[in-house]
Parts: sequence; C-alpha cells; structure tokens
Amino acid sequence: MRRGVLIGLVGIVLGLAACGGGSGGGGGSSGGQPAGSTKITMSDYKFAPADPTVKSGKVTLILVNTGSVSHDMVVMSSDGSKSVGRSDLIQAGDSGVLTIDNLPAGTYQFICDQPGHAALGMKGTLTVS
Repeated sequence: MRRGVLIGLVGIVLGLAACGGGSGGGGGSSGGQPAGSTKITMSDYKFAPADPTVKSGKVTLILVNTGSVSHDMVVMSSDGSKSVGRSDLIQAGDSGVLTIDNLPAGTYQFICDQPGHAALGMKGTLTVS
C-alpha cells in the first residue's frame, strides 16, 4: 500500500514538473514533493499536521490519504463564509494536490467535507504568512 502512495507521489511530481514553467524556482526537489509545497496526511479522522504554516501567494498542498475511507480538504475564507479551495475526493491509499492561487496572509480553517468527518475531529488551521 505504501508503495502505491509513493508511486502516486512520483507521478504527481513528474506531472507538475512537466506542466511547470514560470514559478521562478528550479524544477528539482530531492524530497519527492514539489519545492514550496506542503504535505498533509489525511487519516481517519485527522489531518497531520493540523496546523500547517505556508507562505502567501500560490499555495500547493500535497494531500496523502493514509486512511481507510475517502477524504477531501476544504479551505474556508478567513471569515468562514465561503470556500477558497477544495480538493477532489481522495480515495484511501491515494494522493492528490490542492492548489490555491493568490492566497493572502491570514488564518484559514479547513475541514474534511465528507459527512461527519469534521465532527469527528478532521479539521485544522492553515496559517498563511
């Protein structure tokens, strides 16, 4: 199962490198994830880390579902009134990428939007500096 996640992450990295262009940094990353991205693990029923800090601007979150059910991530605006970013539904054992363009500095709540998951503790705080 872990091998499948690793293969998926390699595919994401290669896909992002191929689409690349214009981000200002070199394309390489020795850690297996795109430079400047933040990895968040989704399990049953929590995010790790639950309180990531990222730089403002284009935010790229690598989401890895190590749980036994599907999860997603919804990032809410600072005032909680609307979604500023939503991932696809990520099946157990899979991974995905959530990119939010032009995210200003601030504090944003995020949850798994699947029924009952947030109530079970699957939520966190994204700090953008």
